[in-house]
Amino acid sequence: MSYHDPRDPRDPRTARYEPGYESQAYSRSAPYNDPTEQYAGDPRYRSEPARPRQRLGPNINPTMFVGGVVMTGVVTGLAAWLVAWVIRAIVERVNEAGKFGVWNPVARDEIWFAVVGFLCALAAGALWYVLQLVTPSPDQFFRWIVGLLIAAAVIVPLVLSAEISVGIATAVLHLVIGIPILALVPAMGHKSIQRA
Repeated sequence: MSYHDPRDPRDPRTARYEPGYESQAYSRSAPYNDPTEQYAGDPRYRSEPARPRQRLGPNINPTMFVGGVVMTGVVTGLAAWLVAWVIRAIVERVNEAGKFGVWNPVARDEIWFAVVGFLCALAAGALWYVLQLVTPSPDQFFRWIVGLLIAAAVIVPLVLSAEISVGIATAVLHLVIGIPILALVPAMGHKSIQRA
């Protein structure tokens, strides 16, 4: 093992003990070095500009979206009204003939089905928008929710109606209300998204 004499003048480490010694690291004459300069060329230490905060939810033109949903409601209401009117016209012809007795499968007025179709379309538009805000795959969830509601609206009247004719007519009308909603609301939403 080598012995180190701190007073040995040949040892470069003894310079600090000599009078007037000033460390290079703290020398006043030494230029100031910015510690970040040594990392300037290193891509790992590059400061990236601050990114703008991303907006939550889709960038939707509200006028276009609301207009599309309202028109979907109009189409759905008209389709429900038309189908209910056709069913009632067929039933009146059958009742006039008297061959199958007197029956009335449409339990409600045509206007009632039109209003229900319109309101269901508005509710579906609100559901689509909320799913855009809070779910990772909103269109999938929308299709599943609306599809299951349509299935329930078709099956329940068939099972619970006292007369099979009323159950069939109501199931058909519910299906007519559901199909335009399932097809048009997502289409109106995507057409209303503003591209960057």
